[in-house]
Amino acid sequence: MLKIGITGGIGSGKSTVSKIFELLGVPVYYADERAKDILVRDPELKAQVIQHFGDGVYDENGVLDRKYLGNIVFNDKAKLAILNSLVHPATIRDADEWALQQHTPYVLKEAALLFETESFHHLDKIIAVFAPQPLRVHRVMKRDNVTRNEVLARIYKQIDETIKMRLSDYIIHNDEQHMVIPQVLALHQQLLTLAAAQ
Repeated sequence: MLKIGITGGIGSGKSTVSKIFELLGVPVYYADERAKDILVRDPELKAQVIQHFGDGVYDENGVLDRKYLGNIVFNDKAKLAILNSLVHPATIRDADEWALQQHTPYVLKEAALLFETESFHHLDKIIAVFAPQPLRVHRVMKRDNVTRNEVLARIYKQIDETIKMRLSDYIIHNDEQHMVIPQVLALHQQLLTLAAAQ
């Protein structure tokens, strides 16, 4: 079974593209959603998070106080790096365990930070979803009801889009100039052929 990563900058539409692959019967691991889940259900990770960020990170029922944690890490790059160094390896382990339970020619791992976290080393190929920055900014402003500057601040925390495209094996253009579904269908066939040749 092939493990394929799917990434793209904020607002590129990688989740939308992933949903199309799901309609074709391809299992998709949504790394950001799973990471939130792991932070609550992985005892080892919880202990490490408490050790670094204090008892206030979880309430008496073991529920993560996202606002509390967010206030700590989003204004302190060093603390964010610590949190990432705990969460990313746990997510990679979880994704590998999840993949073993799938029975398809290939699976997708959808993640905004594949190259930034080194998790691309655990994948066979990478798909990047591309959209120009002005369109991405517009989409996120509309989706999250935030200002242009807030979106740009998030964008600047991610690896440069041109580097992301260059490091990827396949690119899907989600720029409102190209039809996305035919691109996904063509790539799906390529990946099935590649998986069959393994």
